[in-house]
Amino acid sequence: LRERELTAAGRRLRRATADLRLAILQLLMVEDTVAARRVAAGLWPGLLDTDTASVYVVEGAAEERDRLVDECIEATGGRALVVRCPAMDRHIIVLSPATTAGEWLRPLVDSRPGTYLGGSVRQSLAQTSLAYGQAISALAVAHFRPDQVAVYAERTHPETLMDLVALRAWSADVLRPLDTLPHHTRAELLATTRLGLEYTAVSTAKVLGVSRNTVRARMDRVEALLDTDFSDLAVRATVHLALNTQAGCAVPGGPVSVAGAPAVRLGGLLAGTAIRTWAHDLLDRLTHDGRDLRGTLRAWIGAGANAERAAQDLGVHAQTVREHVRSAEPVLERQLLASGSDLYEVVLAHLVVGDLGEPVLRRTKPGQSDAAVHR
Repeated sequence: LRERELTAAGRRLRRATADLRLAILQLLMVEDTVAARRVAAGLWPGLLDTDTASVYVVEGAAEERDRLVDECIEATGGRALVVRCPAMDRHIIVLSPATTAGEWLRPLVDSRPGTYLGGSVRQSLAQTSLAYGQAISALAVAHFRPDQVAVYAERTHPETLMDLVALRAWSADVLRPLDTLPHHTRAELLATTRLGLEYTAVSTAKVLGVSRNTVRARMDRVEALLDTDFSDLAVRATVHLALNTQAGCAVPGGPVSVAGAPAVRLGGLLAGTAIRTWAHDLLDRLTHDGRDLRGTLRAWIGAGANAERAAQDLGVHAQTVREHVRSAEPVLERQLLASGSDLYEVVLAHLVVGDLGEPVLRRTKPGQSDAAVHR
């Protein structure tokens, strides 16, 4: 009986510890670093006594996740927050302030088929949700790498090719309607919307520890404040760019002052030589296939990523559209069927080359000029 009691107590302790790790991560996801540090101080003293950290996502077989969690904890030597992802049963989230965390985790992937590792660049603890998004984006690239490992900084992203001051000024203008909200409310809405644009409402709710109705209500509020339509894929990509830019992930050198910066439209940001070269190089990869992958992808994006609607526009079967989109993924080294950063980058590339019309943010009101619509 004593042995059974000890075994049961051990299981309860492991479950409570896992729940505590998840609670800390959820606090960091909504930028509540003070509470996260307080919760972590009892069991992991000094773990979050840092300004910056990196996030890694390890993907493996769901039935092996418990063993892989133990290996992650052992590999990081207690110097990382290791969490079973509440949304994806194949994912393990690892947050570590150590600069060598990637080196500790890489051996877990080596010579292990079906196991992948994606990592973020270093971010402030308050931007954990951004770092998580970067790690997921890198994980998608890892699926196409022979070593099954990728880091977010290894790929050129469109925001790094834009004028940083103009980009910051444009982002601040797009999100200005949220500036009147209390700081905590604003941070909560922004964090939820960033994740909600990356993943489904159900997955976002699990990551944040709230209900899916709460996620939808927060995103509906942001949609109303911005007076736009999140069902439009180009709008989602544009707001995603604005959110990530204001959070600072688009500026490697830190905050950039926008005081006195002239107002700029999205079209102006996308007109630079560097980003135009990037967009053409990316989409031109699709022309080497005998099928019209580029035309199918353009129609699919224009139809809001709806295969049936795109098929009607193209006069083909919906399954053909899906197969073309799947075929484009390894060519572009981006996951397209799962909404998120990869898809939004491809949408931005279509905006740059003029294959999509400029999205409408802050829809026209009586007396408002056309120039005020396309911010």
